Amino acid sequence: MPVRPTAALTPLVALALAASALTACGGGSGSDPDTVKISFKQSTDNSIKVMDTYLADIKKQFEKAHPGKKVELVPIKAPDSEYYTKLQQMLRSPKTAPDLVYEDTFLINSDITSGYLKPLDPYLAKWPDWDKFIDTAKAAAKGEDGKTYGVPDGTDTRGLWFDKDIFKKAGLPADWQPKTWNDILTAARTIKRKAPDTIPLNIYTGKPVGEAATMQTFEMLLYGTNDGTTDPLYDKSSKKWIAGGQGFEDALSFVETVYKEKLGPDVSDALDPNVMTRVRGEWLPQGKLGIALDGSWLPQDWLPGSGHEWPEWSEKLGLAAMPTQNGQAPGKVSMSGGWTWSIPAKAGNPDLAFEFIKTMQTKANAQKWYVANSGIAVREDVAKDPAYATAQPGTEFFTDLVANTHYRPAYPAYPKVSVAIQEAMEGVTTGDTSVDEAASGYTDALKDATDNQVAER
Repeated sequence: MPVRPTAALTPLVALALAASALTACGGGSGSDPDTVKISFKQSTDNSIKVMDTYLADIKKQFEKAHPGKKVELVPIKAPDSEYYTKLQQMLRSPKTAPDLVYEDTFLINSDITSGYLKPLDPYLAKWPDWDKFIDTAKAAAKGEDGKTYGVPDGTDTRGLWFDKDIFKKAGLPADWQPKTWNDILTAARTIKRKAPDTIPLNIYTGKPVGEAATMQTFEMLLYGTNDGTTDPLYDKSSKKWIAGGQGFEDALSFVETVYKEKLGPDVSDALDPNVMTRVRGEWLPQGKLGIALDGSWLPQDWLPGSGHEWPEWSEKLGLAAMPTQNGQAPGKVSMSGGWTWSIPAKAGNPDLAFEFIKTMQTKANAQKWYVANSGIAVREDVAKDPAYATAQPGTEFFTDLVANTHYRPAYPAYPKVSVAIQEAMEGVTTGDTSVDEAASGYTDALKDATDNQVAER
């Protein structure tokens, strides 16, 4: 049986998780003025050490440049949804708060509103490198109060990965570039018919995979239902969230079709919180998956020393942009997010923590990280460096998608809105609810999550 997501945990299990989080950080960041504690998300796949390796290198650099100072790395090994819960538990007390934490941009405003994070503006004003960061990345770490609460370490984009051998077996083109959603479904149906021993299409769904379902799948669909000039999830002019209208239902219908027609993995596999690890570590490398709607970062798992080395991936896999629903302008769609390094409000050694950020974010170290984790550069000087663009196959493709990308409305209510989307998706995935019922349920949940700040569509 798969482990259920944090959002669905019983109070007893949630308390147990909280206790383990509090234990994880030992004596808290303030217990030693010469030690800076860095908390980060560690992969649930033991063979993936990209972040661990990178931070170990930065630790060496930092300790050499700051004699007498020490860095203690505090990994949190958990699926995304559990990581957020454990991190928030740690941030609540000076006894458990680290000095530096890794924050997903979708959650940062929620943590800002909760008073968990420290504004970094006094540090940023004295740091010349901050001017080299692109404005959209800076905005992702900004609170509604106009202050900045994190330094981004890259961004990402999303598209379609496809297996060229499976496509050949199914009689599909090696240079496949779908123009509409129907083109994707047609290809998946063809794969199901002609390569029945494979999974035709993977799209993340439901609460167990958390934000991956919302962003990698649903928003990639929803933001392709209009002309790309307005936000289909949040109305900035009225500052209201948008109820489940036609575009919302169309996105749900796509998800329903994939699972009703058995074009995706078995529902039990789709609702396994570790399905993302299976996609990257098993299904794609082993030639078991025809099409994957997924992110730019996948190759980090296939690089030398990753544990899932797959040097042939760029020959075996093709890349295609996610099309808009009916091929309407601008023709393609992507979503972008990313992570930031933030200093907790209750950190004991904030000055040391920012010195560590500065060490991580030199041009050389930032570029090393973008390449290591298959990230998209947020420093203009790195983005313009030919060595970055050619460092890895796919970098140029995914960087080009930035022109047609969208950012989530990462306001404080967003995490709750995201869970409501996941619940709607899960309902149509299992067949327990119809599209109409799921959209109506979403609108009701949206009203609860946003204090009735909802615009009807």
